[in-house]
Amino acid sequence: MVNWVGLAVPFAYVGILVGSLATFSSLYRKRKAASSASLEPWFPAHLQRNIYLSLLHLEPAPGQEKATPVPDSVLKAALLQRACEDIRRVLAVRSAKQPLSTLLQRGSVGDDLWQRFLRAEKEVEAELRDVVEEANALQSGWGQVIFQSANEMVNNAIIREKVAETQAKAKADRDWWDKERANIQSNFMKELDDADVSKGTTSASGNERPGSDEDAVLVEGGGPASSGSAAGKGGKGGKKRKGKK
Repeated sequence: MVNWVGLAVPFAYVGILVGSLATFSSLYRKRKAASSASLEPWFPAHLQRNIYLSLLHLEPAPGQEKATPVPDSVLKAALLQRACEDIRRVLAVRSAKQPLSTLLQRGSVGDDLWQRFLRAEKEVEAELRDVVEEANALQSGWGQVIFQSANEMVNNAIIREKVAETQAKAKADRDWWDKERANIQSNFMKELDDADVSKGTTSASGNERPGSDEDAVLVEGGGPASSGSAAGKGGKGGKKRKGKK
């Protein structure tokens, strides 16, 4: 005869253990979902998506039963701008995934940041699918090429930004060079003026020195002449004296 009382205890233990694990797992998933929902979003609010949805579900004006339908061209333009923003977010996610994964493996960032990134990645994927469906709803087959057009628009915008930055930098470099050239010219002209002043001072002092030398020569030349004349006079006087004797 089977001892049910003896088997009830192990079954009860297993049941309690399984129930505890299930309860813990459920609470853990709920807590994790709540913590993920409370995390700060990776990207800011999607303004282009909000604009498109506002145009798509435009509310009627006061006093009107139905809202004025928005033209398809306006909706397509709004959806294309939304796709452009999605392309920018896809590029941002792709460029940040590998560095962030490396930092997470090294322990440089916490798990909360990684959870924020994973949630942003899932949101971007859902957003891409939604844009494809909206594009196909507006025009059949447009969902296959809308992101190609958006990618070209984003690339053109990036190129224009780089060209604008290059032109601004070139203007700043030009202004710096004009200022530097003016300083160099002013310093060069100042050096030339100083050189002319020093040259004029040297020439003036040089003109004074030859005059003093000529005067010295004249003085020295006058000495022998005067002595010669004096000797001549003395000689005549001696002759006169000798004749008288």
